[in-house]
Amino acid sequence: MNTKQMDYILELAQTQNFNRAAENLYTSQPTMTYQIKAAEEEVGFAIFERSGKGASLTPAGSQFVTELRSIRESLKRAIEHGQNFSARYIENIRLALPIRSCLYFLPDAISRFESSHPDIQVTLYFSWENCIDSFLHNDQDIVFAMSHEMKRVPDVNQHKLFDSHIYLITEKEDPLAAKSLITEEDLYGRTLMVGGGSPPMLRSVQQRMIATGKIDYFNSQDHDTTLTNVASHKGVCLAPGFLNDHTGEFAWIPFDCKETIPCSLFTHKNDQRDSLAEFVRLLQSYYKNDLEFKA
Repeated sequence: MNTKQMDYILELAQTQNFNRAAENLYTSQPTMTYQIKAAEEEVGFAIFERSGKGASLTPAGSQFVTELRSIRESLKRAIEHGQNFSARYIENIRLALPIRSCLYFLPDAISRFESSHPDIQVTLYFSWENCIDSFLHNDQDIVFAMSHEMKRVPDVNQHKLFDSHIYLITEKEDPLAAKSLITEEDLYGRTLMVGGGSPPMLRSVQQRMIATGKIDYFNSQDHDTTLTNVASHKGVCLAPGFLNDHTGEFAWIPFDCKETIPCSLFTHKNDQRDSLAEFVRLLQSYYKNDLEFKA
């Protein structure tokens, strides 16, 4: 089904009159009739009931038009975005990451890169669940990931960024927030939230804490739920530093442990664009040169 047929169906559903729909779309009534019939033959069911008074949607047609209207709007936006891109840019670098906080220097890096490459756009895709899958399906050119997540993935290049340290997250009014370093003993008698998709290195720290028998704990399904629980005075949690959004809503205090979480950018081996390599090197330089930043 082509876009013309989509427009004919949607207009006829609105006007319920072949002549009026044809006039609104600046076409002839026979053309409108032919295209509607061709579309119905393609989908395999009647979209409209014809009568001397005009045309009304069948029950199946009503359901179909509801979905079709959404599809047509999405297609329209995609075309408009493509037109905007083609008018201004010659290249696109697509970057996937779970959440915005993963790359603290990303806004500065994009601004700097696009100022020297005004015809190249950096497009961002945020998804905690699907960013790696999107990259593996070649929908993205770069993905931020914890290194263990990509350990057995073939045909990718790894670009090391930083080793993320582990922090304790508390309310700002919590007595622990005044400390500069949290030790295991500081958490005895406290409630620790665990789970929530924690990476292996963090899980090993959590399990070591639980094994002491000196803390209470409960499972929290994801990071946002965990932060909500912290704000609700239900407990504290350990988290990788790259999840810190630096809004100051919570206290993030370094936790005394040897475990860190290596984080990298990954690109496809067959993508040899100089611009892509330059953007990756630019991001790496921020983490290498900023001595005050500690993920």
